Amino acid sequence: MSESPLSPTTRRRRFTVDDLLADTSPQARGTRELAEAREIALDRIEPDPDQPRRTFDLERLEELAASIRQQGVLQPIAVRYDATRDRYVIIHGERRWRAAQLAGLATIPAIVRQVSDEQRLIQQLMENILREDLNALDRAAALRRLKQQLGDIPWEQVAETVGIKRSRLFQLLATEKLPEPVQEAIRAGRLSEKQTRPLQGLPEPLQIAVAQLIEQDGLPQAEIERLARTLRERTDLALLDPRELLPQLRQLIRPIGSATPRPARSTRRSSRAVQLVTALERLRQLLETTDPATLDRVEREVITEAFRRLGSSLHRWRTALGGAPESS
Repeated sequence: MSESPLSPTTRRRRFTVDDLLADTSPQARGTRELAEAREIALDRIEPDPDQPRRTFDLERLEELAASIRQQGVLQPIAVRYDATRDRYVIIHGERRWRAAQLAGLATIPAIVRQVSDEQRLIQQLMENILREDLNALDRAAALRRLKQQLGDIPWEQVAETVGIKRSRLFQLLATEKLPEPVQEAIRAGRLSEKQTRPLQGLPEPLQIAVAQLIEQDGLPQAEIERLARTLRERTDLALLDPRELLPQLRQLIRPIGSATPRPARSTRRSSRAVQLVTALERLRQLLETTDPATLDRVEREVITEAFRRLGSSLHRWRTALGGAPESS
């Protein structure tokens, strides 16, 4: 039996017709033809820098490597030949290529395709979208690159090209506006994109705190959405020290699903007035003792929004109390 062209050693043997027909171009070096693909040396293959996937789960790679040791690579990867660098660049199948390295293989079956940059990026993106194993942030980055690659076409055309709804596309893009700690949780798989949707529009400190609460307490989606709705009216909480914020958020969600006993009507009436006066006096003192020039950007945004809501409430109260007799 003749020796494989990939063998590290060479021996003198008799030439055959196959030798005369063999591809001796630079592109063919380190490869061996198969029925539907060719065996290519792993060291002649490299990842595509435009690959949408940026993170690889090492544990899952080890599992795939163990399977490859037992059964080999069952599905060829797809590559393109870069003549200027004399290398094969992966179109899709980088996980299999990485796992084959972990498994100790020297070669991997690959299908060589000649595709344009646009076709290559679309193929990479489509493969990962259909397999649902690309995180939302990597998808958003890939969609932006695809938009640029296609001549900065409208987002509607991008959605049509990759076969997803326009609303879904903008949900993915919205993850890029989340604070970095929340993005990192998405990349690591600790949070899903769906869990972070209700956080959109909240002040950054609240987004980070709610994300931590979701991770630590495993909040159901309905509670996340309810908490986010509550926080849109309580943006003042963003001013709290981060160490105080989580306990406050837990207090907000504690009443969910549980009834709070009501005090007697007369007690409620008297305590209500005391609470209002106390809160207004505390607010007055805070305003008198705080210099607006010392506030940072986030504090200014939160307080401006709070003043807007407070002004509306105060106007309603002044109107309602306008007919009440003044105390002597």
